[in-house]
Order: sequence, then structure tokens, then C-alpha cells
Amino acid sequence: MDQKWMRLAIEMAKNTMGQTSPNPAVGAVVVKDGRVIGMGAHLKPGQGHAEVNALKQAGDEADGATIYVTLEPCSHHGKTPPCADLVIERRIKRVVIGSHDPNPLVAGKGIEKLIKAGLEVVVGVCEEEADALNEFFFHHIRTKKPFVTLKAAMTLDGKIATESGDSKWITSTEAREDVHLDRHLHDAILVGANTIKADNPLLTTRLPHGGISPIRIVLDTSLSIDKKSNILTDDSAETWIVCGKDASIEKEKQFLSASHVRVIRMEQPTILLPELLNRLGEDKIASIYVEGGARIHGAFLDAKLVDRLIVYVAPKIVGSGKALPVFNGIGVMKMNDALPLTIESMTLIGPDIKITAHLQKGE
Repeated sequence: MDQKWMRLAIEMAKNTMGQTSPNPAVGAVVVKDGRVIGMGAHLKPGQGHAEVNALKQAGDEADGATIYVTLEPCSHHGKTPPCADLVIERRIKRVVIGSHDPNPLVAGKGIEKLIKAGLEVVVGVCEEEADALNEFFFHHIRTKKPFVTLKAAMTLDGKIATESGDSKWITSTEAREDVHLDRHLHDAILVGANTIKADNPLLTTRLPHGGISPIRIVLDTSLSIDKKSNILTDDSAETWIVCGKDASIEKEKQFLSASHVRVIRMEQPTILLPELLNRLGEDKIASIYVEGGARIHGAFLDAKLVDRLIVYVAPKIVGSGKALPVFNGIGVMKMNDALPLTIESMTLIGPDIKITAHLQKGE
């Protein structure tokens, strides 16, 4: 029965993924005498946590009830009071938890506080499903860097554009809508300057029922993109332009005339990806959706900075050896040195195949 109610809490949290960062997505369900008396989810940073919303709905009936929470209740004062204290105050009898919270401010302290107060605590129910809710959050907490998803769309023969540079459209409408959903789930989307020059994209989330647009990050070493580019004139999402230390000060001033634009100047003439990820992590960017182009993709793979790879394969063949490949980095000389992947899923999206894989690191 614990799994039944925990899965309900997990489903509630799933519906908030993409809108709670830099906080985790959390769901909570309060159950008494075999019936649900309160449900809640964390909806937005700075607002009530899932336990608060569920206990508010439960009211006085919470006395003696069981609360199911997908993540360990917090034990510290942040923008909101500690949830562990509230659970104790509302005389909850039993607490069932999905995931441990790796945040050093919590990290077992919430569980310890509940046990010391005499509550029965069960940890690890549907743990794998609960952990999956907050893969980005956990990665950022542990590494201080963003989780990197690299997305690419290619033909069956591995091309992202024809020899002439034409790339619209490789994949179907259904696949492109799926991309917008993934954009919504990430804090930032990253491309290179060549993508802006070639396609002049908006890089926003455009879903039928709305969605949150990520911060748009453009790697532009010399600040070479046109000041009339859509990402600079459209203020529906923040735009961060990353450049080298020698980039034009005058061009930077032009870019900064738009209030939604920020310029990040690196300490070297070139953009070093490890240093960039460190800086973005400091800015509380927990996840990045790299949608850049062959060279950007190759650079991230060469540096082994990709955590998840998503590739859409269209049932089309370009057939030219001169057409642009999906990855254009330094690569490897021996097959034994090829980057190993663990395939998570292969899904049919319209006529296209969506392959999701994790890079095997340190092996």
C-alpha cells in the first residue's frame, strides 16, 4: 500500500518538473484510515513546499495520519520554515519517504529530526522513481555544475544538414514538439554563434498549452552575432552571451542595451567549457540543454562533459559524404577509445526514433 500512495505523490511531482528549479520537484500525500485527506506539490521557488500544501489541505485530520513525501523533508530555514518541524507539529504519526536529500543543509537531518520526535519513518519507497524526479537537482548539489543534456536531430546516415547547409526540417512536427517539452524541463538551452547566424532561432519553449522558456546561452567568443538577432531583440526569455576576454567592449555595450541580455566574459581568449560549467553552476543553473551544432556537440563530447544524450533519428538519407555530420569534434583514433553509452530508451515519436542514453563515465 505504501507504494500506491508514494506513486501518487510521484505523479504530482512529475507535473511540476521544469518549474521548481533551483529547488527540487516534490510531491506529498497525506493518508488516514485508507483515504487521501491532503495532497500537495512544490509549485515554485519561494512558495510552500509539498508537505506544507498537503498538510494545509488535510487540516486537523492530519493528527495521527501518514504522510508520503517523494523527498526527505527539509530541516533548515530557507525562504520557508523547515517542513520536518511542521510535520511534527501537525502530529503526523508516520512518514514515508522516497529519496534522501543530498543537500548538505538536509542530508539526513530531516529524517533524524523526525525520528527523534518519535515518528515512525520509512525511507526508500519507490526510490528509483523518486530519484528520477530530481536527477538535475541531485547532480547540481553533488558536483556544483549543471547536468548536461546534449540533443541532436539527424538523418539515418548521421547528417544534420545537407552539403548546402539546409537543415529544415530533419525531423517531424511531433519530434520538434517533444524537443520543446525537453526545453521546458531545463534551466538553460545552449547553442553556438553559428547556429544563431545560420538559423536566427528564438530558442523558446512553444508548447500548445504553454511552457517555461529556459535561459538562452550562446557561445560567441568574439561577440560576432548580429545585434538584430532574435535572441537579442526578443525578451520573452533571458539571453546570456558568453565571450572570450578579448571580445569587443563596444559590441558588449550594444548587446547590453537590451535588459534581458547578459554578457559573460571569460578569463581566457577562448571559451573553456569546464570553466564555463563551473560559472553556470555558481549561477544556480542546474541543467543545460545543449542544442548547438556539430562543433559544439563535438566539443562537449571531446571534453566528456555530457551526462545525457538525446538523438532524434529521422527516416531520411542525405547520402553525401560532404554533408554536415552530427558530431564534429576531435574524436578518437581507436574504436576502443570510443565513448561508451548506456541506452535508456528508444521511442517512436511520429515517424522518428528518439534515443536517450547516458554516457558511461570513469570506466
